[in-house]
Amino acid sequence: EFTYDVLVLATGADTNFFGNAQLARYAFPMKSTVEALQIRHRLLQLYENAHTITDAAELRRVLNIVVVGGGPTGVEVSGALAEMKKYVLPKDFPELDFTKMNIYLLEGAGKTLGAMSAKSSVQSQHYLEKLGVNVMTNTLVKDYDGKNVLLQDGTTIPAATVVWAAGIKGNIPAGIDKSLIARGNRITVDRHCRVQGFDNIYALGDLAYMETPKYPRGHPQVAPVAMQQAALVAGNLRLIERKPGTSKQEEFEYFDKGSMATVGRNLAVVDIPKPRLHFGGFFAWMIWMGLHLMLILGVKNRFFVFCNWLYNYITYDQN
Repeated sequence: EFTYDVLVLATGADTNFFGNAQLARYAFPMKSTVEALQIRHRLLQLYENAHTITDAAELRRVLNIVVVGGGPTGVEVSGALAEMKKYVLPKDFPELDFTKMNIYLLEGAGKTLGAMSAKSSVQSQHYLEKLGVNVMTNTLVKDYDGKNVLLQDGTTIPAATVVWAAGIKGNIPAGIDKSLIARGNRITVDRHCRVQGFDNIYALGDLAYMETPKYPRGHPQVAPVAMQQAALVAGNLRLIERKPGTSKQEEFEYFDKGSMATVGRNLAVVDIPKPRLHFGGFFAWMIWMGLHLMLILGVKNRFFVFCNWLYNYITYDQN
């Protein structure tokens, strides 16, 4: 146990299976490196074993992949899998016929990338379909037993692998009053990121639910929000330290620098709010690559990542 003067809760978020134990048991989330490696291991294991399968229906089930959730994670994973199907898997498993493999992207709303602009939604779906992904909007998943995905309308999709990217929920520590828990399993905070009813307990990032005029249903659960809230809380705590008892703390206002998602090779979408700009295709992909390269720490790391990207681009291969 630790005593404290100030407590800052920043425990992030985890995958939300919406209470479905079957989905939690059989579907693969992708919120961490470990979970991504588990998906990779699962695919390699399935395709190694596929050589011994003689039943056509069972082989199709093993080859099929379903991605649930049409947000940035679902779109990027679907695009990456589609490119692997085209360029990588036929070389690594030449005995298998990957024309029989289907990649499905299921989205409960009417469009992909719902949080981004209408142009990005339309373009992302077009790019995915161009890559061979079966995009199914207005489609809700009811259950999954490890072999078949059951949809809300009663239809089924045979698939041995389901990647779940359909929702997140806050990691709320035990002991938090249930009346403070808002939608998305987040803790209700004021404009200073203070937990309601407390002066010395703060919550930020994916864990915090803050209503503002611009964001009446809470802020998006993305890294820039957490980083800006952390900077605000740090500044306010310094102010309190210098002037004990002060009530003039700065209020939080999220500055949205824009959103982007990469779909595949030379295919991406970028939205910039001020000035209101939208980019798609190769130019957007170059912006995405350049920004992510600059965000990598260290010149040496950037150089090796750039060389790796260049090798992948020229050879159409991913180790």
